[in-house]
Amino acid sequence: MKFIWDKYTNASLIKKISFALILGIIIGLIFGEDASILAPFGDLLLRLLKFIIVPLILFTLIVGVNQTNLSSLGRMGGKVFLYYLGTSAIAILVGVSIASLFNPGSGISLNGTESVEVPENPGVASVLLNIVPTNIVQAFTEMNLLGIIFTAIVFGLAVSYLRSSKAFSEVGNHLYKVIDGLNEATLAVMKGILQYVPIGIFAIIAEVVGTQGADTLLSLGNFVLVLYIGLIVQLVLYIVFLFVTKRKPLSFFKEARTPMITAFVTQSSSGTLPVTLNAARNLGLNKSLYGFSLPLGATINMDGAAIRIAVSAVFAANVIGDPLSFAAIMQIVLVGTLASVGTAGVPGAGIIMIATVFSQVGLPMEAVALLASVDVLIGMGATALNVTGDLVGTSIINKTEKHTEGK
Repeated sequence: MKFIWDKYTNASLIKKISFALILGIIIGLIFGEDASILAPFGDLLLRLLKFIIVPLILFTLIVGVNQTNLSSLGRMGGKVFLYYLGTSAIAILVGVSIASLFNPGSGISLNGTESVEVPENPGVASVLLNIVPTNIVQAFTEMNLLGIIFTAIVFGLAVSYLRSSKAFSEVGNHLYKVIDGLNEATLAVMKGILQYVPIGIFAIIAEVVGTQGADTLLSLGNFVLVLYIGLIVQLVLYIVFLFVTKRKPLSFFKEARTPMITAFVTQSSSGTLPVTLNAARNLGLNKSLYGFSLPLGATINMDGAAIRIAVSAVFAANVIGDPLSFAAIMQIVLVGTLASVGTAGVPGAGIIMIATVFSQVGLPMEAVALLASVDVLIGMGATALNVTGDLVGTSIINKTEKHTEGK
């Protein structure tokens, strides 16, 4: 038994995840809905990842803030926001262009019986106010990532101030050492959780394949295919961005593929965050940068979801036989970009974003219900791209920061 365990722990994580993915698909196809008996093992993975998110963000960001100065932090923050807004807009344009080329939804009609319950859109103002939690404990218990980021930065700056002051420098340095130690302890726990990731992925993919089956895919196969083409085009753009900034795509994807696969299976950007942060660490990125940019990106940067919005809008327009005008396309780009921020951290964010855009451009809500039937299939690819976009942006900004520091 020890020999088997040693073999397992010493094998590379990506090999274990790839094997788990293939085995999960096979088990799902063979046993069908009976594969759902493995669901608790998948739920355990999601629980473990969520369990480590708060200390990972908190300690990583506090330590990161203390390894840089305030002006550098502000400069990096500005670059992160501009990148996230820019790539979200580009993703929607990619989605609209690809969907307009292939016209998904042509020949499909609504029978009027479709319905879906869309959660309320909190709006951009509410999300922005939510950055400052009224209760620190509540921000942590409700997994308010924006609130946790704000808390970590504020206390990180406070520790930095103590360390630099004459009166409290000794206290500040001791406090920093304790937090740094807690950060290392969190990373040690994370290493243990990573050993379970392949098992959880096997269970999740077996359940998804077993319960969804081929019928769901075939019913809206054209829509799903077009969406994945859009995701691939956006991925190619990321590779171009990496080339332009002289970041080697092969070395990047060697580390990025693990969070990409994890996000694909779990369909959760925030749930994948511990794995994404670990990849950024392995890439040698600036801790003060990725400790801020990745948690923020997991909350507001949704390039995959943006493509989903665009393809869904073209699909719905084709279903009702009323192709989108240029003005409607521009409206989708604007509203879709803002919606990706305005629904940050909300359960069912994908459906909210689509419903928000549909209501703005006059598309039928019944189409949202139709698309919800393949929500799992499209959510997997969209989430994987979301996480990839976060890592690409962080890598690019890290490269520009190194260039700035070298001047």
